[in-house]
Amino acid sequence: MKNILALLLLTITTAFSQTTPHTTHAIAEAEMKSASNTMNFVANPNTLNYDVTYQKLEFTVNPAVYFINGKVTTTFKALSAMSSVTFDLTNNLTVSSVKQNNVAVSFSQTAEELQITLQNTLAVGNSTSVEITYSGAPSTVEAAFTISTHSGTPILWTLSEPYGARDWWPCKQDLNDKIDAIDIYITAPATYVSVANGLEISKVTNTNGTKTTRFSHNYPIPAYLVAIAVTNYQVFTQTAGTSPSTFPIVNYLYPESFTSASNSLAVTLPIMNLFENLFEAYPFAAEKYGHAQFGWGGGMEHSTVSFMGSFGRELIAHELAHQWFGNKITCGSWNDIWLNEGFATYLSGLVVENLDGNTQFRSWKSGLTTSITSQSSGSVYVPESDVTNVNRIFSSRLSYNKGAMVVNMLRFKLGDTNFFQGMKNYLADANLAYKYAQSTDLKSHLEAASGLSLTEFFNDWVYGQGYPSYSFQIQNLSSNQVQIIASQSQSHPSVSFFEMPVPVRLVGANGEQQDVVLNHINNNQIFIENVPFTVTSVVFDPEKQLISKNNQVTLSSGAFEQNTAIRLYPNPTSSALNLQLPDGMKIEQVLFYNALGQLISSSNQTSWDVSAFANGVYYLKVVNDSGAKTFTFIKV
Repeated sequence: MKNILALLLLTITTAFSQTTPHTTHAIAEAEMKSASNTMNFVANPNTLNYDVTYQKLEFTVNPAVYFINGKVTTTFKALSAMSSVTFDLTNNLTVSSVKQNNVAVSFSQTAEELQITLQNTLAVGNSTSVEITYSGAPSTVEAAFTISTHSGTPILWTLSEPYGARDWWPCKQDLNDKIDAIDIYITAPATYVSVANGLEISKVTNTNGTKTTRFSHNYPIPAYLVAIAVTNYQVFTQTAGTSPSTFPIVNYLYPESFTSASNSLAVTLPIMNLFENLFEAYPFAAEKYGHAQFGWGGGMEHSTVSFMGSFGRELIAHELAHQWFGNKITCGSWNDIWLNEGFATYLSGLVVENLDGNTQFRSWKSGLTTSITSQSSGSVYVPESDVTNVNRIFSSRLSYNKGAMVVNMLRFKLGDTNFFQGMKNYLADANLAYKYAQSTDLKSHLEAASGLSLTEFFNDWVYGQGYPSYSFQIQNLSSNQVQIIASQSQSHPSVSFFEMPVPVRLVGANGEQQDVVLNHINNNQIFIENVPFTVTSVVFDPEKQLISKNNQVTLSSGAFEQNTAIRLYPNPTSSALNLQLPDGMKIEQVLFYNALGQLISSSNQTSWDVSAFANGVYYLKVVNDSGAKTFTFIKV
């Protein structure tokens, strides 16, 4: 993925440092489309009638020359009867011939499309292959094909997210199809080393001073993750996995920074081990993982080989995390980009938690929340009104930081066992694995693992905007109890109330501590907690689990009877009458009296239908083992 300014090379540390909002912002910028603020993200309707099953990509390039000669052979299956086939391709590239089954067929080019007339109508379910030969200087609009230098040596690389693949090869690049398998042949001057997705199969030195390197990738891949790079790389190989199930991590590095980069890349192995232990085996273990140094600031998670502008631990973790979240399972629309970026960001936080400890992890979460709440609006899910705005799609504050903290809150709400099991099930789902997913797919798996409904959570925290500000009133009761009255306000009107378990730490005069989690589902909610000491101070959200800001905790001195916390509502009422009790409080009896003081009814319930009562004033007496309290209500 891309950045807007090459100067962002300076903003990402090369040290082993934890993620901060600053470096997360740099990654977001680096993964953002470089050339323009808006793009047409609407799926091309002319490419929806076929499924790409295989592509053979043959490229002849020279990193010192901005030019490409290509031959792309595509095998596809008809999803509806078709007499022609359309590919995405810029008209900066000139197609010289198209063949179907080695027979020339007619074609035409428009601004961003190549239309090919097939020999015969292709019936539904049938397959055919077309071979496209083309050449030219790729479009510079999206900077998907780039040449530059490092220490005076030419380098060529590609970087196609979101819609740049069409600038250098004929493809189908909407988020609705993945190529089942690809072979990539790169012919370049023999002095250079070529890089691409998948396993390197062979190198052949040609008689004209060039070398052809073949890579084979046999996992489904979207067009935007196909990539090549060519320069004077020096190769450093590591071994990951557990014997006998090991696989190589192949790193393509500039010779001038080989030693320092190799040292920095040592951390890849413990990060790989962590992700495999928490989630599942590396999803492309039959081939490789690796890194290729290139000229952008930040990185891009091309399948099996991340292109890297630097080698800080946080960037290594982020791009590796994408191999599961983004590459194995890809967001099915740009609305759902948080399924890629929020998870990759959160997994870099899990590296902080597991390698640095909880104190650093707590600081990491606090930094993200500060970034998120720097503005009062914004949702994790990208609304349709913003889906053509690249700055919004790759917003570090929302898609990355808020997305990551929403993942953290899901983990907190569900508990580690249910959360990680739900994530394992999500990654293993045959309908999603090596395919596309939307937010509802993630929700379904987490619900199934936990047994909880997450509809309200997703409405509030994924689709809704803003964040809550909490206000807690806390008082000691008699008999080793404390009362907590919890309320909140919202920063944006799209959410009327953020439902969430809320953690609070109660502290005594002698350092005693008790952590409680309050299931906060409505305003002015009353909780009664048993505490074996007098509470003298309170810490709200001590582990920084929640997105919130401007929280207030008031601890009142002195004790009072818990019956003062009972509330009768609505009052006046015409039908329904409800009694709100502190959590944990039980009643023995509720007595109803008319205005003359005559007993007219008794109950042990907390909700009643009083529509049959005559209009007027009534008294309701609540009795429990602590005593009794009388309320007045009006029937209208």
